[in-house]
Amino acid sequence: MIKKALIVSHGQPSDPEPSELALALLAAKVAELLPDWRVNSATLAKPDALAAAVAGHPQGMVYPMFMAGGWFPMTELPRRMAAAGAMDWAYLPPFGLDERVQALVVTLAQEAAVAQGRTPAQTDVLLAAHGSFRSAAPSEVAQAVAKRLKAAGFARAEAFFIDQEPRIATATGFGAGSVCLPFFAAEGGHVTDDLPDALAEAGFGGLLLPPLGLDARVPSLIAAALQGQSQTL
Repeated sequence: MIKKALIVSHGQPSDPEPSELALALLAAKVAELLPDWRVNSATLAKPDALAAAVAGHPQGMVYPMFMAGGWFPMTELPRRMAAAGAMDWAYLPPFGLDERVQALVVTLAQEAAVAQGRTPAQTDVLLAAHGSFRSAAPSEVAQAVAKRLKAAGFARAEAFFIDQEPRIATATGFGAGSVCLPFFAAEGGHVTDDLPDALAEAGFGGLLLPPLGLDARVPSLIAAALQGQSQTL
């Protein structure tokens, strides 16, 4: 029996198509690792994309490609699924809450330090996240990951945000040899425009990494999460 999975992200309401295509590419990479599965994708930003993805599929598993358990993945996504008639789907924890994903953050920072000829003890890490003025969930996850980085031996590891305090633009003291790791699931306007502007304002002098969700190891982490969840059902 073919198992069904749906990867869902927020997308970009102002221009939904690029995010929709990027998520479809991610789903295709996950599907390559799960030959006995049908892996689809949809962004909430593209009208009717979610309904089209679940049409004719009464049950399956939803993988929320979100960084935290905020309103969109925990409330709005199930509401939209129900409105589309998808009542019997199981929900995995959001991407950013996965233990393996958080461990990948530490690995990426370690790799970036080595690439600059440094040890973690010689490297400062700025974890750049979205944040929210309406929910504590996004900042709680980012702060927890920053603590993991600190526990891994980095000289300085702090979370700063686009949409709440402390703002990335106020993240001073990150000089040459430091690393900025964008704690984002995809490459949208916040990553391509807002983050570089904020880093420039802060005088950031280190290495800016690609967003976490674009790392080549992510599809295998999603596949592992889906397989693990399927064994519990």
